[in-house]
Amino acid sequence: MTETNQTILSATARAEIDRWLTRYPADQKRSGVLQALMIVQTENGGWLTEEWVNAVADYLDMPRIAAYEVVSFYSLYNLKPVGRHVINVCTNISCMLSGSQKIVDHLKKRLEIGINETTSDGKFTLREVECLAACAAAPLFHIGKKYYENLNTEKVDAILKELE
Repeated sequence: MTETNQTILSATARAEIDRWLTRYPADQKRSGVLQALMIVQTENGGWLTEEWVNAVADYLDMPRIAAYEVVSFYSLYNLKPVGRHVINVCTNISCMLSGSQKIVDHLKKRLEIGINETTSDGKFTLREVECLAACAAAPLFHIGKKYYENLNTEKVDAILKELE
């Protein structure tokens, strides 16, 4: 690990990453990349800069490009600032057939933002995601660690009110 990475990754983040790394063989530190990136993202306000991604890759002794492959593939990582509540709306086929477009349209109108935009007060970011693996409960969205299933516009309004 370089001297720069010692200052980029906080002692708390390094300690938490190290706890996760105990789950993997010592020569397979890169196996902890998903959680390490999540730890750093959470600590830094919900998003990752190039500097933070590089620091995680260096800390895990893995090629930086491999860390970028992870952050560019998974929708749970953000490479720009996001709102306090990131609304990930599934628009895959099961959700689409169950009315997800109506939910997306309602959210756009209600929040006055488009996809991949954040409200002016910084409370909400709206995103479309490919699949949330809960097809039987479509349409749905995910905010934080919670799934909201079998949505309609009334449920959406109640959820937003609860979060405001």
